[in-house]
Amino acid sequence: MEIGWIETTIGALFATVVLTLWLSRGSGWLEPRFWRNAAVVSSLIMSGILVYLTVDSVNQIREGSARVPAYTVINHEIGLKRDYEKRRDVPVIGEEVGFFGKVWSEAEAYALVNKGKMTLQSRNCMDCHTLLGNGAYFAPDLTRAWLDPKWEAMVMPMTGKATREEAMAEWLQHPDRYPTFARRMPNLRLTEEEAKALVAFLKWMSAIDTNGFPDRFAAAE
Repeated sequence: MEIGWIETTIGALFATVVLTLWLSRGSGWLEPRFWRNAAVVSSLIMSGILVYLTVDSVNQIREGSARVPAYTVINHEIGLKRDYEKRRDVPVIGEEVGFFGKVWSEAEAYALVNKGKMTLQSRNCMDCHTLLGNGAYFAPDLTRAWLDPKWEAMVMPMTGKATREEAMAEWLQHPDRYPTFARRMPNLRLTEEEAKALVAFLKWMSAIDTNGFPDRFAAAE
């Protein structure tokens, strides 16, 4: 059974009451000693919960955890399916297919994804786009950008590229050559290496379990 915030709150209140009564035995609830003990006990319990939640959060969001895949996930097929029990979309990691024609080692994948992240930050992409709920809403949300079917349906035929990653890299280098939407992306002068790295970052991002954000991205089954 998963312990949620309701169970944690009830447990903390119960422990606070029990410990306060035990420490204050012989004292009435109107006496200062009772409330002093209550303040100390509740502060210690809340501090313990805060430490636990901090450690748990770090473990949940670190690379290689259940929610955040290792960087080598870029070597695999990535999909999205609707989990009707959880009522949200969940990433699905498929077989190894390579990325830009090769299988990247752990060190290589980390370097590539990290370069993609730095490239995104250097171009201030979040001034227009959104990532994991942060950023602006002028341009499309990039959290699941790799999974957008328009890459295969529109951009691959337009660019003449054989794979999704190649089409994305080409489009990112020359968005002015391939107008796809009414709001056109400016040419950010990305090099080929920067474009490939940015595609790697977006692919890795799409494999993160974001608790269903953005909602209903996957096609209804």
